[in-house]
Amino acid sequence: MYDCIIVGAGPAGGSAAYHLAKRGRSVLILEKESLPRYKPCGGGVSPQVAEWFDFDFSPAISLKTNALRFTWKLDDPVEARLEGIAPIWMVRRDVFDHFLVQQAQKQGAELRDQTEVSGIEFKNDHWQVNTANGPVEGRYLIAADGAKGPMAKWLGFSERKRRLAGALEAEAPAQITDPQVHFEFGMVKNGYIWNFPKADGYSIGIGTFRGSGGPQDFKSILSDYAASFGIDLKTARQYGHPLCLWDGDQKLHTQNAVLAGEAACVVDPMTAEGIRPSIFTGVKAAEAIDQALGGNLNALEQYTEIVSKDWGSDMVWAQRLANVFYRVPGIGYKIGVKRPSAPERMGQILCGKLRYSDVANRALKRLSTGLIPGMGG
Repeated sequence: MYDCIIVGAGPAGGSAAYHLAKRGRSVLILEKESLPRYKPCGGGVSPQVAEWFDFDFSPAISLKTNALRFTWKLDDPVEARLEGIAPIWMVRRDVFDHFLVQQAQKQGAELRDQTEVSGIEFKNDHWQVNTANGPVEGRYLIAADGAKGPMAKWLGFSERKRRLAGALEAEAPAQITDPQVHFEFGMVKNGYIWNFPKADGYSIGIGTFRGSGGPQDFKSILSDYAASFGIDLKTARQYGHPLCLWDGDQKLHTQNAVLAGEAACVVDPMTAEGIRPSIFTGVKAAEAIDQALGGNLNALEQYTEIVSKDWGSDMVWAQRLANVFYRVPGIGYKIGVKRPSAPERMGQILCGKLRYSDVANRALKRLSTGLIPGMGG
């Protein structure tokens, strides 16, 4: 009988496993893939996550950069270097996710990869988790099985508030001399294109976050964008995947179980940042289950409240900004991105030094006055 079974070995599952095992709890991680496994993802990670752990992440970071470059339809560039804040980490998810799990294993967590969960049953006071390799039992359960995982449904969270967004991603080998994080607006409706440098190449992707905006040929848009970097994507494999954007606070706990990571729908609706909020929920889920095991009957309910207060309250503002910005991206680019202080502000938000609520009121005012003829300054 484990104290906690964690389904999913992504950033949320790995973080939860580490913190629970470090507190002396018996933990089993179940992962359907074989680790390390490829995961399509831009792989930009906020350095803020280092504050939540007591080990060095260096072995899991491909490179660090504080150089940003924004374009509008490949033109009108804005370049910025983020001064005075820690550089953004660029990671490959196979390496990063596995590294987190390995840190948990060093603390005593057990991993069973290549083990798909086929169903769950609550038995009196604990969970039985059925897998292809037989059942396992745990007093508590963390569902960290991602945007497409079945755990939330099995746990009875049928009506989750989530906005499913789409992403398409490709990897391209390249020699990178000056690593910059690239954001392109204008080529795709209701979203943006990114090009994130890694030590040995680029992760290039498209995300759409607000409505669908009608049919768009993502593959050819992505190929045209990649061509501007001298990259031919015809030979690269492209991966599509859903994103579970935050779309309102919701209950994340049930009988002896919580949702964490994308299963909890915490992806930032403005930037599609998912790794930092996933890790945050993993850390907080571990704290809650540790307290529940220690006899705090309200610990799981408090987990829902903490995620809502510390993350959801700011995502309200991220969503408001996204709704206006992506509706009129041309004005958004002019007023939001081209302002001298804008890239630095965005960097500070990504690094956890600023919250959307600190900047959203003024930004929304600027964007809405920009929509009224003669009002834009």
